[in-house]
Amino acid sequence: MNYFELYNIPVSFFPDAAFIKKKFYELSRKYHPDFFSNASEDEQSEVLEKSSLVNKAFKIFADVDETTKYILQLKGLLEEEEKYKLPSDFLMEVMELNEQLMEAKIDDDLIAVTNIKSQISDLQSKIYEPVKQIMEHYQDDNFSEKELLQVKEYYYKKKYLKRILAGLN
Repeated sequence: MNYFELYNIPVSFFPDAAFIKKKFYELSRKYHPDFFSNASEDEQSEVLEKSSLVNKAFKIFADVDETTKYILQLKGLLEEEEKYKLPSDFLMEVMELNEQLMEAKIDDDLIAVTNIKSQISDLQSKIYEPVKQIMEHYQDDNFSEKELLQVKEYYYKKKYLKRILAGLN
């Protein structure tokens, strides 16, 4: 059973946050181990596993990047610790931003750092545009593997940019 099935929701990159929260509390009560203290060892083990799945799913649904990663894994398009090769033009653009960032840090130039953050934000918007329709209107059987591979590339590009932003903080 995958997390979407557990929460009884359609596969979506942007599941409804209010519904997820409500369903989380409902499932947490339903599978709380304390309610099964008199159950058999097998039932207790099963409930403990379901309770753990409920918590993991909630954590994943709370973060769009984790939800994206999870969907791509469900579809067999992304593996843990995968070494994904990003396009060279993207890498060159990011390398330039990194160089600007290093100079700004050395010079302790807060204006330049703010400018770089803005450039990264613009780049994030730019890389999202080609997959916006796919992600916002995704229905499990209505999109091709080719379209999901575009989402995969977006996921890795965004991940790369997030690492640079983390270095700014």
